[in-house]
Amino acid sequence: MPVILGNAARSVLPPLMPAKPPSLPKPKRSAPAPIPQTRLGRFARIGMAAGGLAAGAVAQGLKRMAQGEAPDFRGALLSGASATRLAERLSKLRGAAMKIGQLVSMQGDDLLPPEFAQALSVLRSQATSMPPEQLRRVLGREYGKGWEQRFTRFDAEPLAAASIGQVHRATSLDGRELALKIQYPGVARSIASDVDNVATLLRLFNLLPIDLDVSGLVAEAKRQLMQEADYLAEADFLEHYRRLVADEPRLLVPRVHRDLTTTRILAMDFIEAEPLDTLADLPQSQRNAVGDVFERLLFRELFEFRVMQTDPNFANYQYQSSTGRLVLLDFGSTRHFEPAFVGHYARISRAIMAGDHEAVVREAIGIGYLAADDPPEAQAAIVEMGLLACEPLCHAGRYDFRASDLPSRLRRLGLDLALRQRLLRPPPPETMFLHRKLVGSFLLLARLGAQVDARAAIRPFLAG
Repeated sequence: MPVILGNAARSVLPPLMPAKPPSLPKPKRSAPAPIPQTRLGRFARIGMAAGGLAAGAVAQGLKRMAQGEAPDFRGALLSGASATRLAERLSKLRGAAMKIGQLVSMQGDDLLPPEFAQALSVLRSQATSMPPEQLRRVLGREYGKGWEQRFTRFDAEPLAAASIGQVHRATSLDGRELALKIQYPGVARSIASDVDNVATLLRLFNLLPIDLDVSGLVAEAKRQLMQEADYLAEADFLEHYRRLVADEPRLLVPRVHRDLTTTRILAMDFIEAEPLDTLADLPQSQRNAVGDVFERLLFRELFEFRVMQTDPNFANYQYQSSTGRLVLLDFGSTRHFEPAFVGHYARISRAIMAGDHEAVVREAIGIGYLAADDPPEAQAAIVEMGLLACEPLCHAGRYDFRASDLPSRLRRLGLDLALRQRLLRPPPPETMFLHRKLVGSFLLLARLGAQVDARAAIRPFLAG
């Protein structure tokens, strides 16, 4: 049952550099910055972020006093300038600290101060790249001395730089066109401390106004991020997922090249494709066709495969206009679901579509949205939230995701039930990344401007 509280992600990839020998001249991208690798160094950066927030708030408060106005330290702390400073610090730190900023930013404008939601949203699509010297050291450590001899081409300018690593185009000695996903140094060993430090920062400044115990969510974030940092595990997921969707001619998943893949470098096919933004210029029928493929894939992942790529970042999908295929990228955040877990979601979906309130309550208890002894008011709240959240599934015909104001309606209802009436429990930690995929899928379809018959798409998976 999705909780739609976020904004769509955005990413614009820079153009490729021209082919050249495998050397690493200074890239044209502005201001690359080294990644701090020690725990102390990373802790110091987060401490500087906290100090910067506090200092900025004090400075703005004193300025108001000098102008004869009452100091508003809380308002200054939550200002756009403070949010921008925090986002800048996290983007340079990268790793788990930046990933937590991404997750927080997806919780939406009504759970975070609007300035913070807007400033942190940049973390979903960009990071500062490594300087060439640090990149050389990573490649040398993973491939060994003379790594340049493995390639006839290596583009120093990354195709993309994100929270865990950056992607470079290369050509192997035998002519394979590759995309190399190269992990930032120190990311894997800093995950636990980064997550704890950022969670402390958010609590310290009371940036999450919902009163809930986040310990379970923090533990789940650590588990998932440790998985994302293991590129050999991602290679396994990518190969498995490629087999799962082999019967879908409209989908394309890159191959893994094991001879150039390590724990910290993932070598894949380089695929010529365009960002999904290019679909905005296509006729409605073509956008609908892509939306149909995406929605069917979502339901196959949950109900048929029980394997889901849970990061719906817009940049993780591209469109190949020459073939009309949707290209799927980035399988670090892939999750397996137990049959019992999936069964509850199938039954609660059937119950919502049938308007069976008793069955909705029963399955909500099974998932953990409710406890068996919760009062009738809480049960009614869950039913109300479920019916609203699954509006596309209850809609007859094609649902216009772009024209829908469902996210804002659901946010208003959720905040009323959770904060004013105290009728909603925090969702179980194991649902966190599923919720992220469901939320992001809605927002992705909205950004595509797709009209999709979600009810027809899910029905084959709910039979029996």
